[in-house]
Amino acid sequence: MTKDNKKTISGTVVGIKMKDTSTVLVERYVKHPKYQKFMKTSKKFQVHDAGNSAKLGEKVEIKETKPISKSKRFTLVKDN
Repeated sequence: MTKDNKKTISGTVVGIKMKDTSTVLVERYVKHPKYQKFMKTSKKFQVHDAGNSAKLGEKVEIKETKPISKSKRFTLVKDN
């Protein structure tokens, strides 16, 4: 029994042009340190998607894994 301390993030699929790889856009709200206003920040992650199952615009959940390639550190967990 191993404890799973992997990060799980949800986002939207914005790119499906590569083989076994999807691009997922993750948006989150962050409070500005000085002005105390909430801002929306976004980041794109390259995600391992075996079989290219994700569709464009779909809400998905991604999970942190060991490095698969130079840019891929996440795998697709499930489609919502």
